[in-house]
Amino acid sequence: MLIFWEQRLVFLATPKAGSTAIAMALESLATTSIQRPASMKHTDIATFHRHVAPWLAAQTGAEFTTVALMREPVDWLRSWYRFRLRDDLDDPEHLMDGVSFERFAKLYAEEDGPQSLGIGSQAPFLQTNEHRVDRIFRYENIGGFVEFLEDRLDCAVELPRANVPPTVDVELSSEQEERLRQTMQEDLQLYAAIE
Repeated sequence: MLIFWEQRLVFLATPKAGSTAIAMALESLATTSIQRPASMKHTDIATFHRHVAPWLAAQTGAEFTTVALMREPVDWLRSWYRFRLRDDLDDPEHLMDGVSFERFAKLYAEEDGPQSLGIGSQAPFLQTNEHRVDRIFRYENIGGFVEFLEDRLDCAVELPRANVPPTVDVELSSEQEERLRQTMQEDLQLYAAIE
């Protein structure tokens, strides 16, 4: 999470949607940068409104605009899979050895799959019944997001390539992709609604 005090702007770091590169590019411009622990770096909209927004409002007497990125949901899961494979090199407890993306997607599509894999999903991160991130940009339209930042921060923004996972086979059978898309319905609806 990055807080830009003067600009009344907060970047909420959606997991696996470019947050590391954005933090690297903008940390020096932010008034506050929370990068660790991961649970605070990836503060969701509900937590922001419960804890951070009231404090910011009490300090400034103003509301802050929230902004975040959302990745196309199936591509987002592909990124998680590649990340977990790479993470296995440092932590063998993840036990991804021999797990194909097809199997990973099947596990995710099970009833408690997102929680059992410790991944969750993007829609609950970005919106609740009461709150939604003010400006959500598609990760695939990173250029539009950068233009927004440059306008709000009044400076040029160049994003580095960071936290890039390994290239691996992430193909799915059409049957498994359809099952996965059914599981990700809430994410897909939110993604489709982003202008």
